[in-house]
Amino acid sequence: MDKLADILSELHLDNQLTPDNVPNIDLYMDQVIQLFEHTFESSTRNKEEKVLTKTMINNYAKGKLLFPIKQKKYSKEHLLLISLIYQLKGTLSINDIKTTLTDINEQITEINLDSFYEEFLKAAADNVEQGKKDISGRINELAADTEELEHVLKILALVHMSNIYRKTAEKLVDQLDKKKNL
Repeated sequence: MDKLADILSELHLDNQLTPDNVPNIDLYMDQVIQLFEHTFESSTRNKEEKVLTKTMINNYAKGKLLFPIKQKKYSKEHLLLISLIYQLKGTLSINDIKTTLTDINEQITEINLDSFYEEFLKAAADNVEQGKKDISGRINELAADTEELEHVLKILALVHMSNIYRKTAEKLVDQLDKKKNL
């Protein structure tokens, strides 16, 4: 079975869409999809997995996860929000993502989204480094009677860690939702 360090390097956890990678011109949907595929394709689980599709983008727009698109073109702000949605959708429900991003979408002209997004990228980079340390250390040290059981034990431990983070994020979303409904 693959060593965890090898698996971690295959994940390309540091792949991110950065504001510098986003053109300062508005893009059509096909161009948006190409940009995301190019940026995140090495992070997918397999070749068949799609990073972003027209249907996904349309659903994000219909579900009001994005502020309105103008003339079928997506601005830099749209792309940064789509990137955040891409990060969130692996863990949160669409309703939770909408709750999380509502204030940003409503205040898009008043906030500095580039600066906010850069802070997210810093946190993400720190999370990758800390996660690698945790996995290479604590998780890698777990042992069981057989190699197969050890492998399953590591999977269970990683899923449990993931659940802790997901449940905490969901509680934070619930707090956001409560504040909005007051």
